[in-house]
Amino acid sequence: MSSLYSIHALPFIEALLKHQSFTKAAKDLYISQPYLTQFIKKLEEELGAEIINRQSPQLQLTETGKLYYDYLVAAEKDKQQLFQTITEARTTDAVKLKIGILSSLATYLLPLTLPKFLERYPSVSINITEDIPRNNEMKALSGEIDFYIGQNPETVSPSLNVEAVGSHLYYAIIPTQSRFYQEGQTYLPANTIAMNELLAEPLVLTKSGSAIRRQIDRLCQRYGVTAQVILESENIYTVSQLSQHNAGVTFIPESIIGYTDQHLSFNLYPINADLISVDFFIAHQSNRQLSQFDQAFIGTFRDKIRQI
Repeated sequence: MSSLYSIHALPFIEALLKHQSFTKAAKDLYISQPYLTQFIKKLEEELGAEIINRQSPQLQLTETGKLYYDYLVAAEKDKQQLFQTITEARTTDAVKLKIGILSSLATYLLPLTLPKFLERYPSVSINITEDIPRNNEMKALSGEIDFYIGQNPETVSPSLNVEAVGSHLYYAIIPTQSRFYQEGQTYLPANTIAMNELLAEPLVLTKSGSAIRRQIDRLCQRYGVTAQVILESENIYTVSQLSQHNAGVTFIPESIIGYTDQHLSFNLYPINADLISVDFFIAHQSNRQLSQFDQAFIGTFRDKIRQI
């Protein structure tokens, strides 16, 4: 049977049954009455049987017509189901977000943000790449990742759109071996230790290239201090633990103070935000056309981090 007739037959038959008139049905379908009559005639010729009983007072389907009508209804349902399946598959294929983030930031920030986003968009696939900032930035520029989450965006390439999502203070961890350690206190008063003297202490720092290390290096240059770096690590949690166990002074964002070991003896000293602070950001290629899922992800990340 011609595909032309099978495609158009259902609305034509339904219009005839509704209006009980070829003239009225044609008007409703925005076609001419002769065209509708000829259409039904050719359809019946291909089927080899009448589908409309024209002898009764009202237009009715013949037994063949009923069978054919049921077939068309089922075919239409199958078509709609197919379209829905294709749409869902296409949507699912398209919504894959790739995120680059420093491992220590991922440990802290992602549990605060991703569950809320995935609760709203459970079909979105999230791929997380944990790498150092300079590698994440290069991957964002090359398109290997969709979003680069980091801290302190001052040096991020202008080819990336950067949105700051919240600032936090830094604290120095002062272990018992430091001359600035004060027994019996967890937090030391602000502005009670000269920054140049604190920087001259034996230091445990993250490796060069990290956001925290860049800020410490700039402070050392500002105060003319040659840093005595005793140990280095790529992981801020490792650095924090080493300092707490008396390896040397270090600097941590307030976001990870909750991960310090309160059974150990050390002081926490707040650093003036004018000297160093951590500014979380999310970045993407400047020419990226943001989808609704992109915008939702950015919005969720921004809102949750600002609530911290």
